[in-house]
Amino acid sequence: MRVRVIVIAAVLVALGGEQAGMPVLRGQGKSGLPDPPKKDVPYIIHADLLIETDAGEATEETRKDEQLYAVRGAAAAARTPLAGPELLFHSEKFPAEKLLLYRLEPRAGRREVIIARKKKPVARPMRVSLFRIREKIVKIRVDDSLAPGEYCLSPDGSNAVFCFGVD
Repeated sequence: MRVRVIVIAAVLVALGGEQAGMPVLRGQGKSGLPDPPKKDVPYIIHADLLIETDAGEATEETRKDEQLYAVRGAAAAARTPLAGPELLFHSEKFPAEKLLLYRLEPRAGRREVIIARKKKPVARPMRVSLFRIREKIVKIRVDDSLAPGEYCLSPDGSNAVFCFGVD
């Protein structure tokens, strides 16, 4: 699976990225990173490509003694083979400092994260580091190695989610 993703990425780079429907990073400034095409949407950085994360809304549910959030779909379309991905984010409405990274569990055709069980916290956000690139533009680096699976970034206090998968 990883080999296929790497081969596809190499073909997209060879095609110029934009022809394949993906924005290409163009060197701008000291960092060599451009402004992301959309504000308030994290983009996975893959060499010369930016891959838009799947933006959506999580629904809050309570069942028995659990409080959870669910996202539609069994898997995100945005994928990366990297266990330590980096993302580029241009904050407008959501401050980058409020973004939290959670692992999602696929269940019954959707992805879930259990926040509390018997009123005790269960889900803990994963560690990320933020690096200011330019005003309002931040590079997000995942500090922990991510196992293959589904993940989302969500602004603290919001039901907005930006999902991606690790292969």
